[in-house]
Amino acid sequence: MKLDALKIGFIPLVDAAPLIVAAEMGLAEEEGLKLTLEKAGTWSLLRDRLCFGHVDAAHMLSPVPVASALGLGGAGAPLHALSVLSVNGNVIGVSRALATAMREGGHGFDFADAHAAGTALIRAKPRGLRIGVPFPFSMHAELVFYWLTALGLPAPQSVDIRTVPPPLMKDALEAGEIDAFCVGEPWGSRSVEAGVGELLLPGAAIWAFAPEKVIAVRADWIAPQQDVARRLIRATWRAARWLAQPGSRALATELLSQEAYLHLAPELLEPALSGQFGINPAGERRLAPGFLEFFDGAAGFPWKSQAEWIARQLAERAKLPPESAAEAGRSTFRSDIYRQALSGVAHDLPSASAKLEGAMVEPTAVGSMGGRLILSRDTFFDGRIFEPSGTH
Repeated sequence: MKLDALKIGFIPLVDAAPLIVAAEMGLAEEEGLKLTLEKAGTWSLLRDRLCFGHVDAAHMLSPVPVASALGLGGAGAPLHALSVLSVNGNVIGVSRALATAMREGGHGFDFADAHAAGTALIRAKPRGLRIGVPFPFSMHAELVFYWLTALGLPAPQSVDIRTVPPPLMKDALEAGEIDAFCVGEPWGSRSVEAGVGELLLPGAAIWAFAPEKVIAVRADWIAPQQDVARRLIRATWRAARWLAQPGSRALATELLSQEAYLHLAPELLEPALSGQFGINPAGERRLAPGFLEFFDGAAGFPWKSQAEWIARQLAERAKLPPESAAEAGRSTFRSDIYRQALSGVAHDLPSASAKLEGAMVEPTAVGSMGGRLILSRDTFFDGRIFEPSGTH
């Protein structure tokens, strides 16, 4: 069978796993695709390589296609998201000095309570807090902005947000360039292993079901490549389903650890897949259920309500008209193509393309094309509920 060749860019993070598994386990070939995965060092480089056609698709931060639709960040070609590659998976960490100050202030580092952790962080360093994030248009930045602003430290006005490539986050912390970070695994655990940082919270403690990475493509690439796009969605959906099986973890870490991908010891990748973390160099451990989701709760579905939430957050900071920004943002998450791709494969596709975000305080059965679908808890830490303006 002749295979359609696709070049796909990625950043060495655990949440690139569905693409790596699809390529390594033969799932892409079963869909008639030959995936060539090309590693990039920074999100800006990867975005530009996608915009300029150096790669066909990319493992991408979920806010980047939305930002491109709003004309933010200097991106070239408009981008769309075919599917969500991963939900959650970020970790917030602090320097050893800041961790010591927080402990002296009485914080217990329970790795769960975002309100208590944020309050302790602000009390320990009320002014001049420097936080590293991998890219200005990222869920890392959005979580930090939302979290600190809700706790009375308006961000970004009162916080120094600095862009640091994920593999260099440990170095920035060690050099004293930042006091804290929000980054995807394994780069948070890397700072603990190196003895320079302590982990404070999983990102899921702020928003329980935040879309983290997407498969991004150029908007003008989709029309002539719709069949290829649908096959790519199916290959990564099958990879995500495989990753969700507990028995897949050992092989998954071995695949990801290869030099062509993350080039790290499997032990360093295991926390993100198991949800069991060593939070400091002394060896204290914490459990974070649902730390990184690839499949459960319709994790891959590109909800237009999630895109609108991102768009309104970006528009508020950039002082853009909120309604037009919301409409532009919604258009970038292609739930229509996702539904077409999986209509003959998955039985649990949502029947709607938007939902209230933050309203599910526990796993909830909702209407689906197959009859019944369980969506996961998606609450914000402060109990707010986001109601999107569009439903389809």
